[in-house]
Amino acid sequence: MSRVLIIGAGGVAAVTVKKCARLPEHFDEIYLASRTVSKCEALQKEVGADRVKAVFAVDADNASEVEALINKVKPDLVINLALPYQDLPIMDACLAANVDYLDTANYEPKDVAKFEYSWQWAYQDKFQKQGLMALLGSGFDPGVTNVYTAYAAKHYFDEIHYLDIVDCNGGDHGQAFATNFNPEINIREITQRGRFWENGEWKETDPLSVREDLDYQNIGVRASYLMFHEELESLVKHFPTLKRARFWMTFGDAYLNHLRVLEGIGMTSIEPVEFQGQKIVPLEFLKAVLPNPGSLAEGYTGMTCIGTYITGVKDGKEKTIFIYNNCDHAKCYEEVGAQAVSYTTGVPAMIGAALMLNGTWKEPGVFNMEQFDPDPFMDMLNKHGLPWHVIECDASPFKQ
Repeated sequence: MSRVLIIGAGGVAAVTVKKCARLPEHFDEIYLASRTVSKCEALQKEVGADRVKAVFAVDADNASEVEALINKVKPDLVINLALPYQDLPIMDACLAANVDYLDTANYEPKDVAKFEYSWQWAYQDKFQKQGLMALLGSGFDPGVTNVYTAYAAKHYFDEIHYLDIVDCNGGDHGQAFATNFNPEINIREITQRGRFWENGEWKETDPLSVREDLDYQNIGVRASYLMFHEELESLVKHFPTLKRARFWMTFGDAYLNHLRVLEGIGMTSIEPVEFQGQKIVPLEFLKAVLPNPGSLAEGYTGMTCIGTYITGVKDGKEKTIFIYNNCDHAKCYEEVGAQAVSYTTGVPAMIGAALMLNGTWKEPGVFNMEQFDPDPFMDMLNKHGLPWHVIECDASPFKQ
């Protein structure tokens, strides 16, 4: 019998809860908690009280409050789908209550727009000594892209040398400006300086200053911009033969124009300002007035294409492959009432949790996705809505 506590009740959590609820062989009992308990209650009503056994209000910033909840529920695993700011308090609570942990995005401090794995990797000894496991980044990117890389290294290459992760949303939600996941996290991420690994060191670029026009399967050519993304940090650590590793994401001209205007007038700042006698953070205010990403699902058309271009050597010969998934917004809405960006994160969270609970991926310590056998995860992607494809390329499509 397995029991999970899911913390968070946004778009990703909704997908994960619905997917877990359909697999009683992996998830016997599901418990749900969030700061806003009404969201949990709505999900419970939709899924059924026979599958979501109980819901709770919890402040995930408060480790002792989370610990008390864990001790009450007594889960085998905590699935953290709250905000990245809350990773460390929830990890602390898991250690105190002696339970395994999983998340989809790495920690970042609320007062600094910076994310890296160092804070969570520092928990390695604590989790190992207690015989507990923490699985980091079980979303799509990070997550599936890490597993794609491990799968390629296992089945297609003797050594991998060049890695380019590409993330294209070719969908249309009809809004003038909206983000596909939490606006605060999204905008913090894309306004940071670009960063990539080359020849044994990290190199930086101005935000969104490096562009490639790439042809995405079943979508077409889209402008793609170099960014930093956390999976690069773990992949270059665990695949030391990499000579270069980069991450690219697509943005349309209208989106970038809106973003530049918002930046120019200070609305993307995380520095508090005085307003009518109180301190407010401009980006938090902007989040409040932008469309809720969950509200975009109905009527969303088009699809995503997320994958990894990998160049390396097999039997002394250089080769390039592309492993990718297309995910259709409308089909996601039809299945679980979500748009594809939530779906592509929520499904891998369920799969990572299932593999931990059934013992396929189970080892004491703090781990990234690429550190385990990729085959069981890749098999489950095909079975649960995120089928993948491999193309052998004549050459890398990148001009730089």
